[in-house]
Amino acid sequence: MSTAPAYVSTTNACKACMPLGACLAFKGVEGCVPFLHGSQGCATYMRRYLISHYREPVDIASSSLGEKQAIYGGGPNLKQGLVNVMNKYQAQAIGVATTCLTETIGDDVPGLVREFMGQAKVEGGASVPPVIAVSTPSFGGTHLQGFHRAVAALVDQLATAAGPPNGQVNLLPGLVSPADARYLKEVLADFGLTGVLLPDLSLTLDGVAKAEYELIPEGGTPLRDIAAMGSSAATIQLGCFAMPNPSAGQILASRFGVPLVSLNQPLGLRASDTLFQCLERHGGRPTPERHARERGQLLDAFVDGHKYLAGVKAVVYGEEDLVLGLCSFLAEVGVQVVLAASGGQSPDLAQAVAQASRGLAPQDPQVRSGVDFYQIGEEARALQPDILIGNSKGHALARQLRVPLLRVGFPIHDRFGAGRIQTLGYRGALSLLDVLINTLLKKRQADNPVGYGYL
Repeated sequence: MSTAPAYVSTTNACKACMPLGACLAFKGVEGCVPFLHGSQGCATYMRRYLISHYREPVDIASSSLGEKQAIYGGGPNLKQGLVNVMNKYQAQAIGVATTCLTETIGDDVPGLVREFMGQAKVEGGASVPPVIAVSTPSFGGTHLQGFHRAVAALVDQLATAAGPPNGQVNLLPGLVSPADARYLKEVLADFGLTGVLLPDLSLTLDGVAKAEYELIPEGGTPLRDIAAMGSSAATIQLGCFAMPNPSAGQILASRFGVPLVSLNQPLGLRASDTLFQCLERHGGRPTPERHARERGQLLDAFVDGHKYLAGVKAVVYGEEDLVLGLCSFLAEVGVQVVLAASGGQSPDLAQAVAQASRGLAPQDPQVRSGVDFYQIGEEARALQPDILIGNSKGHALARQLRVPLLRVGFPIHDRFGAGRIQTLGYRGALSLLDVLINTLLKKRQADNPVGYGYL
């Protein structure tokens, strides 16, 4: 007898679309304007989605296809839109991502871009900036896949090995917050390493207040640094899920011979240790004192906080790399993850989560890939968790279950400061631990019939 569910639709998806992730990656390149080849509605939706999370202005250009272009093709609109962006923004680069519409009608976007580059003229005689094209049909995957595809396209279409070996380290952080991007750059500098962070959202999506609006915010990975990535000494790629084949790191390894090190995102003690050990090898020096001190402070907090976390049951959801990192961190602090869920289709997630938890958790978490919040809710009700951990899309479920929601990851639309949430490294783990314990204590304090003031 079949045990398949009686429904086939997605109910409250636990993911966003591929072109949104691509736009996010392009926002981390200096002077780059994200451009969606599709309907105006797609760009409007994604602008609003990103603005709500980062609280920064986000411009996303569009070829604005309508019914006519859906029948006859969107090439003319794409070319005219690129000209408009070049003239209006004086962009240093344009990142073109496809949408469901243009993928369905079969527009040859790389071919259209090649035609355009051979014909393009910019007002005032300025040079034509590079146009990076990437295929990101929404029906083909998640925002994390779109993000990694865009990073791979940037490397594939811009990186060279024209210069001599430069000794720098390429760091591909994956989908992390601007605060985490700043932290990773700080760590590289403390090891005395010259690094190229791609993409770099540390300023473009967490900028400063200025008297006049800038069409393109400052910050992002400089194009010259991307071009020099093929001459680097090594590439460190953080994250192991939703990568295209080949990934950006694999392109640099196969085309230019840049050695590739693939690590899990450094969320928690052990994953952070692995990153710092890798940097010790490449930097030729021990972990700097302040980071060693932060590790010791984290261990001290683990001891102090264990009595509040022992026996706590959690449901974790979000992008696969975040889910894996959270499961590893929670196992370290004594929280039992009863369900780990992702909207992405990653068959290796269950094995990775089990490996990260083994030896620390009393049992392996249940792991579900390719699920929506309807399915997560069905399982969570039976598991009776004490807390949900993930993005703000789980708020309705947390209310139904009458448990707190610790907001982490992307998107966070119902709280302030999402772009400044830090989770990576010893410092990020300590911050996450504080918020986790205080979230649980607030719930226990509120539920207590007499309340209490000391713990």
